Amino acid sequence: MSKTTFLNLVFVTALCVLFVGCAKKKVVTSIPHTEEKQTTVLTQEDLTKKIDKQKAQQLTNVEVGEYAIETGKEKIEKEEEIEQQKSVTLPPKDEEILTKRIHFAFDSYELSEEAKEILKKKAEILLKYPEIKMVIEGHCDERGTDEYNLALGERRAKAAYDYLILLGVEADRLSIVSYGEEKPLDPRHNEEAWAKNRRDEFKIVK
Repeated sequence: MSKTTFLNLVFVTALCVLFVGCAKKKVVTSIPHTEEKQTTVLTQEDLTKKIDKQKAQQLTNVEVGEYAIETGKEKIEKEEEIEQQKSVTLPPKDEEILTKRIHFAFDSYELSEEAKEILKKKAEILLKYPEIKMVIEGHCDERGTDEYNLALGERRAKAAYDYLILLGVEADRLSIVSYGEEKPLDPRHNEEAWAKNRRDEFKIVK
């Protein structure tokens, strides 16, 4: 074998080895990673809790709705009651009887027969108009101390209060206050003025 032939053979062999080695290499292409969508699987227990929660929410909504309706109803009824009280118009004669004064003897809170008759007429009207309330004011003449007259005025108002209740008027429709000698009907200083000032006044509250 000539030297030239030998070199050619070596060259060819080297090419073959190089070719085979390159053929074994793999080309790897980078593919972006895509996250797979996670699927949540509800257990029977989770599903039951979810349904119970929805039912509870529905019940809560119903209860809130009923409460709102009830509250609205109460508000309307209250407004109607207030409006009804405002709309009460007493005949002048009845109002005159209800506001009529009664008088007392000196240093006394005992009801006279005349006072009782007046109170009976008042009771009849109050029973006819149950929405009306009344304040009874007790008054005295100027004789006596302030403290004594305040106490006496209260007893006079209480006497009329108790008698009206005895006649059937509800206690929560009546209230009393004493002014003693503070608000004289007649400011003069004589027997006639003092007789006028020993009294109960009646104020209508509609």
